[in-house]
Amino acid sequence: MPALVLLGAQWGDEGKGKATDLLGGSVDYVVRYQGGNNAGHTVVVGDQKYALHLLPSGILSPSCIPVIGNGVVVDPAVLLSELSGLNDRGVDTSKLLISGNAHLITSYHTTMDKVTERFLGSRKIGTTGRGIGPTYADKINRVGIRIQDLYDESILIQKVDAALDFKNQILAKLYNRRAIDSAKIVEELLTYADQLKPYVSDTTLVLNNAIDEGKVVLFEGGQGTLLDVDHGTYPFVTSSNPTAGGACTGAGVGPTKISRVIGILKAYTTRVGAGPFPTELFDEDGDALRRIGGERGVTTGRDRRCGWFDAVIARYATRVNGLTDFFLTKLDVLTGWEQIPVCVAYEIDGKRVEELPYSQTDFHHAKPIYEMLPGWSEDITKAKTFADLPKNAQAYVKALEEMSGAPISAIGVGPGRTETIQINSFL
Repeated sequence: MPALVLLGAQWGDEGKGKATDLLGGSVDYVVRYQGGNNAGHTVVVGDQKYALHLLPSGILSPSCIPVIGNGVVVDPAVLLSELSGLNDRGVDTSKLLISGNAHLITSYHTTMDKVTERFLGSRKIGTTGRGIGPTYADKINRVGIRIQDLYDESILIQKVDAALDFKNQILAKLYNRRAIDSAKIVEELLTYADQLKPYVSDTTLVLNNAIDEGKVVLFEGGQGTLLDVDHGTYPFVTSSNPTAGGACTGAGVGPTKISRVIGILKAYTTRVGAGPFPTELFDEDGDALRRIGGERGVTTGRDRRCGWFDAVIARYATRVNGLTDFFLTKLDVLTGWEQIPVCVAYEIDGKRVEELPYSQTDFHHAKPIYEMLPGWSEDITKAKTFADLPKNAQAYVKALEEMSGAPISAIGVGPGRTETIQINSFL
């Protein structure tokens, strides 16, 4: 069956954009199935660099139809700005499809996000402040606004009034803020209706028909496995399900139609925002990984926290996603280290633990147990085959593959579109 899921196997920022873009020329549809403009993908095409936040990476492939699924939350102003920016650079965006069931991020969602984070103080989650969590909360509380509501003004008014009835009480009485005028929100949202209408579609029907017709559909997660609201390092997570199961609910495609699940792994580990991170480095090595790897969030602009590769996390990602393949990215960043530590297990209360602890408390106290692997000094950015890599780099990849529990089918050896070694085909 020609349906694939591609997702982050760590805390996000693993290089999903490049992997999706590489497959884009071979697939018919690329689908974002969760998250919003709190995600960010950097894709390099020739000498052009593109930073995508809400749009599927496949929008840069002329032969591909990009889709924003029902599981995504959409800030209409951000979406239209991103489309305009790509159009100005000569990218054709006319094929984009957006689910009418996707929920809208409104200005009151971003307001609630920011004031709540400030109120939490030292207990803050480290959100991007873009209204993602409050929008998903409204969705679950059944007071959300969907894109299709833009085309029935009476329903839109009722829904905005219902959503703000409680929020205005909180803003005024808890946060000492002015109440939000629902009429102004409705007026603002209606300005987007005509601009979005050409893209709105029953994407669930489109995608299921495409798979039944033998078309190749790639489902693209917005964040990493460890940020999943159910399976991540809760509460320091996103508000949706970037794991493989989220592709089914976020795009309306049954699990029996998915043939492969590809996890993107960085050759080391990074994280943005608060939360536990066992292999995090606070020394010169961490600074070097950040500098050489260009580790700054595409969406947030924040420096990423950096650490050595964590095989415990990789094994966990294999298990909860049912991964069939890995795409290992940024191997070139590790060039120059004489020895490279790899976390093979944790020490928790004096005991060796080889699987991710389900207890939040245990994970907070986990100390990495490292195995040292020999490094390499040769430039690997020109490598075209696995055999072109230095012996120690080959050994490093093979060790990570064995520890992680799924075959590494592609390796990123540089930031460019062509700087990838393909070992096994994903299709």
